[in-house]
Amino acid sequence: MVLVTPRINSVRLPAFKGRHVRLPCKLLKFQGSSAIVEACDGGKVEVRLNKLDELTETYTEIIGLVIDDSTIKFIHGLNIDCAKGLDMKLVNDVIELTFNPRFKKMFPQ
Repeated sequence: MVLVTPRINSVRLPAFKGRHVRLPCKLLKFQGSSAIVEACDGGKVEVRLNKLDELTETYTEIIGLVIDDSTIKFIHGLNIDCAKGLDMKLVNDVIELTFNPRFKKMFPQ
């Protein structure tokens, strides 16, 4: 069985409740046992962390389970080492293209 983990932005979170996703984001702050991140579309998302989870870079891709409209349970994080920053608008544009019906066979949801 192949686990499909589509890349999404904060606007698309509600459509993926209960599913595993990838969320490219910028780490804003830690708040208790959660991290607050900014998704590539500018929306804020809470990432619930376990005690051993660690986010070390400013930019990261969160792989996790969507709990509700603005919360993801952290499973894994891929640090994106971008000393000069990351063009989040470009990342968001690419994500939106993957949801275009013309590319449905290339990007299964």
